[in-house]
Amino acid sequence: MKAVLQRVASASVTVDSNLVSSIGKGVLVFAAVAKDDTRKEVESMAAKVLKLKMWPDETGGTWKQNVQDINGEVLCVSQFTLLASTKKGNKPDFHGAAGGEEARELYDHFFAKVQELYEPGKVKNGVFQAMMEVNIQNSGPVGLDYTSHDEVVTLEIDTNPRNGQDANTKPGDGKGEHQQSKASADKEKRQVAESFQLPVELLD
Repeated sequence: MKAVLQRVASASVTVDSNLVSSIGKGVLVFAAVAKDDTRKEVESMAAKVLKLKMWPDETGGTWKQNVQDINGEVLCVSQFTLLASTKKGNKPDFHGAAGGEEARELYDHFFAKVQELYEPGKVKNGVFQAMMEVNIQNSGPVGLDYTSHDEVVTLEIDTNPRNGQDANTKPGDGKGEHQQSKASADKEKRQVAESFQLPVELLD
C-alpha cells in the first residue's frame, strides 16, 4: 500500500459541488491499495499514518508530534494513481493497483482502522471511485529550511518499497545493481525539498 501525507491547515472534499468532508488542522492522506496488498499492509499503513511525526513540539523541537499529539484531524482520500508505473513510454500503467471490490474492501478497512486507532469523529473520508475535488489550505512558504514550522510538508509512505524495482533484476546481477543505483540517484535529484519517501519500517 502506498500513501502520500500532507500536513494541512484545513482540507475538504467535494463531489458534484457538494461538500462531502472537511477537516481543520491535521493531515490529508491520499491512499492507494496495491494488487498484492492484504489486511496486514492496510493495518500497518493505518498505524503509520497516525504515528508519523509531522509537527514540532511545544519547545520548538522539529518532527516531534504526530496528528494525535496535536489533537488534529485526518482526511482520507482514495487515490489509485499513486501506484502508476511509467517505466515504459509516457503513458501511465496502473496494473500494480488493486481493482474492483478488492480495492474497495481494503480501502474501507484502512479507513475504518484509522478511525478505530484514533477517534472516529476526527477521521473523515472521501468517496471511493468518485470524481472528487480536493481543496487544501497550507500556510508558509515551500523552502529548503526543514526547521520551519509552517512550511508545506509532504511525505510518502510505502509498505512495500520494492514494488517499484524492476522485476527482471536478479540478486547479484552487477548490471542490474548498477542500473538500480543510477535510477536511485536520479530519483533523489528529482525530489523536492518538502517531499520525502520513507520506508515504513523506519517510522517505528
